[in-house]
Amino acid sequence: MHMPGIWQILLILAIILLIFGAARLPALAKSLGQSARVFRGEIKQMKEESGPGGTAPSKAADQPGTATPPAAPAADGTDPKP
Repeated sequence: MHMPGIWQILLILAIILLIFGAARLPALAKSLGQSARVFRGEIKQMKEESGPGGTAPSKAADQPGTATPPAAPAADGTDPKP
């Protein structure tokens, strides 16, 4: 595959500058950097959750039907005993 030369890169950058304008480029670069940071953080979190075995450990909160429903208040208006 052919690597772009310096003149091709400068031409592409000039076109981007014309399209977006000089005032919007810093905000665009900041947004791109934040997106990359979030993406790397999510990838790192996924790797940590998967653990050494390659599969995510099961959590009781993630499985449907395992949560305990809240106790209903008593008919006389008092709180139920835990």
